[in-house]
Amino acid sequence: MAVLATYLPNAEGRAALKAAIEQAQSKDELLVVIAHPIGGDDGKRDDARSEAYELTKPSGLEVDIRVNRNEQLAEEVLKAADELKPRLIVIGLRGRSVTGKLILGSQAQQIILDSPTPVLVIKA
Repeated sequence: MAVLATYLPNAEGRAALKAAIEQAQSKDELLVVIAHPIGGDDGKRDDARSEAYELTKPSGLEVDIRVNRNEQLAEEVLKAADELKPRLIVIGLRGRSVTGKLILGSQAQQIILDSPTPVLVIKA
């Protein structure tokens, strides 16, 4: 089995990754991380991957870090969930107003509602 986590280079992303590491360590599972850069250029993608690697390295886990090249993180996470059949998906969430959710939509909401797997939501 595996634990699938999202990582964005922010406080919520670090909190989600920490929780995912703990979950994977509890059952000695593969940790698959989808690193999602803030901003879209290749340098930011490399930075997100490097940061995720540095944060997971001390865990001693087998880790597969993937970089999201799709602007829609939810699509990438759901596709990976279909492929991997993980035990758990871990995502970070920042608080937003109801109006903000209505106007901007919510990648987290799409993952939670459409996931075939239980989703652990972590706030920073």
